[in-house]
Amino acid sequence: METTNQKSIDVLNNLLEINNDRIEGYNTALKETKEPDLKNMFSQFAETSQKCKRELTAAVRNSGGTPIEGTLTSGKLYRAWMDVKAALTNKDRKTILNSCEFGDDVAVKNYEDALKNTDLETNHFSIINNQYSMIRAEHDKIKNLRDVLVSIHA
Repeated sequence: METTNQKSIDVLNNLLEINNDRIEGYNTALKETKEPDLKNMFSQFAETSQKCKRELTAAVRNSGGTPIEGTLTSGKLYRAWMDVKAALTNKDRKTILNSCEFGDDVAVKNYEDALKNTDLETNHFSIINNQYSMIRAEHDKIKNLRDVLVSIHA
């Protein structure tokens, strides 16, 4: 039977994978755009996930667990989809923003699921809640930029 501590470590490791995906996704987006405002924003978002990764890694270690390395299979699929779609659309701003929002939808959903987990240790809940707020705000920024483009071209 899994202990509460192990369940909490599993949740943290899942979010660690999500942040690894996010880092790679935004690094890919950085390469796919030539627009300075997007490059700056994607760089900031990758740094947010670097910060989250450091916090999650420390929390897993402090709980006696081993931090997971690498990314989720779904993250690899997301990055591959983004690479193909960007290549086909000549690195169109709206397409890149759509791809980023899609990836962040996955991140936000995983954070929301983690916050509903009743087996989380109190200190882990606090870390996850703070990170969720940052990632949700970045998701919303991407969505708003994308929505502006949609309304302009409607």
